[in-house]
Parts: sequence; C-alpha cells; structure tokens
Amino acid sequence: MSELAAVLFDMDGTLVDTETLWWDATEEVAARLGHRLTAADAPEVVGRAVEDTAAHLVRATGMSGTAGVASALTTAFRRRVDEGAPLRPGAGRLLAELDREDVPFALVSASPRSVVDAVTGGALAPVPFAFTLSADDTARTKPHPDPYRTAAERLGVPVASCVAVEDSPDGTASADAAGCVVLVVPSLLPVDPGPGRVFAESLEEVSLATLRGHVRHGRSPAVSPPSVPT
Repeated sequence: MSELAAVLFDMDGTLVDTETLWWDATEEVAARLGHRLTAADAPEVVGRAVEDTAAHLVRATGMSGTAGVASALTTAFRRRVDEGAPLRPGAGRLLAELDREDVPFALVSASPRSVVDAVTGGALAPVPFAFTLSADDTARTKPHPDPYRTAAERLGVPVASCVAVEDSPDGTASADAAGCVVLVVPSLLPVDPGPGRVFAESLEEVSLATLRGHVRHGRSPAVSPPSVPT
C-alpha cells in the first residue's frame, strides 16, 4: 500500500477553464484556412498539443506549413488567455489545502511554455507549484508518458505514489502510461474508465483525504466515469 507522495496537475480544462478558449482559438484559425470546426474535430483539438491540432487542420484543409498553423494557434490562444482564464470550481481550495499540508504538487501541461507562463503569471500566479512542465520541456508530450515520468523524477518520488489530475483522454492516457493513479475530472470530452482511473464530477468533490485514499487503493479495477455535459 502506497502513501501519497505528490499531486501532478494538468492545466487546461483541469485547473483553469481554458479548453473553451482553445476551442475558440482553433475555430478562428480553422475559419481562416477555410475549415468550419465541428464536433467531429473535437478529438483532434481537446486536450491535444498545439502541433497535433495544427497537423489536423493541415490535413483537413489540404494546406501546407504545420509550423505556421501552430504559431497562429498559439497566438490566438495566448490572446484569449491574456484576457483572462478563470479557475475551475474547487481548484483554488484544493491547491491551498495541498500547500497548507506541505504536499508537493507540480503543473504538467501539454501547452507551450509561453502559454504555461502566461497562465501561471495570471490566474495561477499565487500558486506555489514545485515547478511547471510544458510541452517544450520533454522530448514527447501527452499522450506519451514522458511528462508525468519526468515530473515524478524531478520530485524524486515513485510515479506510482503520485496522483495525476486530468480532464482529457490524451492527458489521462499520458498519466496512465507513466504509472500514476489518475483522477479524471472530465471537461469537454468523455474519458473511458480503466484500472488506475478514478472519476469526479468536479474538483469541488476532491480533498487531500480523497487523494490519499486513491493512492492507497492503487491501480484498482475500473469504475464508471461521470457523464460529460453536452
């Protein structure tokens, strides 16, 4: 039986309500390319790295120049983030509780460093993360396990003693592959159940005690996830 060593938080859609901002930014860039974004695009947009979404738009439009599309996406998203990215319900209280109880916690994001720095300098400015990881800080980002493995290594703790808090299928896959216990709080896309995945409707339901309980139970059998509002 393990004890909780650290909590690793996703950023977009988990701590801050930026998934809608990312969708709006992608919709803007897609329209410029002559593509109307629909629900069919969601798996290539929600929770995906900038380069992945850019590659999808290039495929969908027959355009070339993935790097240019990625740059346009980052610029459009950053503009919206700078205008304000509100915290998700319960995020501020949970972060404050972890800080008060001296539980290490870090930010593990698939967003570029420029966006991570904008959010941690804005909506998350008061939060004392041990460190932040962006898509630029590992050779591969989500859904690969590299970000969460790197975070556990930097903290010097076993990855199996970490709870990763995620909202998207790609982020959950990343944390799951790394060996974390995953607390899933879905936002725009549903996440499939699986061993080691536990679900909450909102961070308002989550406390340090529940996080400790998840690690003690370890990678237990799958449980049914909550429904995602449509």
